[in-house]
Order: sequence, then structure tokens, then C-alpha cells
Amino acid sequence: MGVAVFGISMSGPLTALVAAPALAIAFWRNAAGAALLLPVLATRERATLRGLRLRHLGSSVVAGLFLAGHFAAWLPSLSMTSVGASIALVTTTPVWTTLVARLSGVRLPAQVWWGLLLAVVGAGLIAGVDVTVSTRALAGDGLATLGAIFAAGYVLAGARARQRLATSAYTIVCYSVCALAVAGAALVVGSPLAGFSARDWLLIAAITVCAQLLGHTLLNLVLSSVGPTVVSLAVLLEVPGALIVALVLLQQVPPLLALPGMAAVVAGVALVVRASRPTTLVEPAT
Repeated sequence: MGVAVFGISMSGPLTALVAAPALAIAFWRNAAGAALLLPVLATRERATLRGLRLRHLGSSVVAGLFLAGHFAAWLPSLSMTSVGASIALVTTTPVWTTLVARLSGVRLPAQVWWGLLLAVVGAGLIAGVDVTVSTRALAGDGLATLGAIFAAGYVLAGARARQRLATSAYTIVCYSVCALAVAGAALVVGSPLAGFSARDWLLIAAITVCAQLLGHTLLNLVLSSVGPTVVSLAVLLEVPGALIVALVLLQQVPPLLALPGMAAVVAGVALVVRASRPTTLVEPAT
């Protein structure tokens, strides 16, 4: 789990270093992630393919589309606001999945409501500080929050998909759909998917290894042994982890007044996680 937290903590700062377009980063990390998992599906989990029907893949496709929306919103935010603010806001995914649960009729304990309130106050503090920085930074905060909302859809659709599919089968379908959707968006807006410097290709490879393989894969691996609540709480360590990595790699220090807001967001999400249903918590998207 420590290695996984390190992996996801590297995602934001490494992405901020890449000069290539955000859609290209999203495309290659998902396409490569799907390709690298194909041998696992073809060998260790081949038996899960028997009896599989196209109708079983619907939720995985929906999850992939939500994941594409997540990356399209969140990745640009890393170059618009500070890495710390972007990571803190995008990790509010459990807040949005919990609100969806409430809209579907689930009663929420008081602890969840206090957590939601604390997270909203923290997000407001971050946005308030970024108003004084620039409108671009404020827009970055909005994109990071939108990324968290898309990630909530990804988590909920993914939880449904894995009721029928093995993790590798679900992940390959989800990542492939995400890559195709991002490629389509890149074609529409005229954003290149190739022709980058060697430095950018190395950084994209590092992001794929750290975030997709070490981060997501290892978190899914330990999920069955430690439980979704512990994994979801561990994911929140990405915020201080990303702050440290951004300080080392980017020499980036977020505005000091934003730090209380980041701490409030993390504490609020932690309260929500501890009191929420396990199926709404797992599968980080960053």
C-alpha cells in the first residue's frame, strides 16, 4: 500500500512536468495500461472469459467514458492551479459518490454530513485563495472538482461492472474505452497524440508505471485483504505526498493560506469515507 500511495502521489507532479497536451497523456497512460494487462487476462484469468457476453460489458464501457471525462477535466487543472490544490480537490470523489447514494435514498449518518460540510469549507478556502492568485487558478480549481465528479461516476459504474467481471477484464475494457474516447476528443479539437520530445515520452512512461500500474494495480491487489475503507483513507495520503513531490520536482509551494483549505478537504473526505458504504469508496482515478 505504501508503494501504491507513492505511485499515485507521483502522478500529479509528473503530469505537470509534461509539455505534451493533456489528452495525449490520458490516451497513452490508458492505452499502455490496457495493453500491459492483456497478458494477465490471457493467462491467469482466461477462465473468466467463458460465458462472457457483450451485455456484461455495459457498465465497464460507462466507467471508461466517465474516466475519460475525469482525465479531460483534471489533467489540465494541474497546469492552471497548484498541484496541491488540484490533488486535494480531485480526491473529493467519495463526497460525490456519497451524495449520489443519498439521492438514491440511502440515509447518511451525521458524521458524513459533518465531513461533507468540512470538505465544502476546505474547497471554499482553496477557491478563495485562488481568486486572489488569478482567474486561471480559480478555473483550475473548478476543473479539478469536475474531475472528481466524473471520477465518482467512474467509481460507481466500476463497482457495478466488477460484480460480473474479473478485475483485469474490467480494467482492460475500461482503459480501452477511455483511450478511444480521449483519442476521439483529441481528433475533434485537433490535439496531437504523437510527435513529442524524448523527455515527454519518458515522463508519460513514468506516469503510466507509477499511477496506472504501481498505483491502481497495487491498490486493487490489497483491496481484498485490507478493505475498501482503509484503501480509500490511504488514497488521501496522495495530497501530502503530491505536495512533497511537487516541492522537490517543481520547486512549487502552494499559497500558505491554501494549506488550511487542503487540510480541511482531506479531513472532511476522511470523515465521509469512515462512515460511508464501502462500494462507493474504492478505485481512485488519479
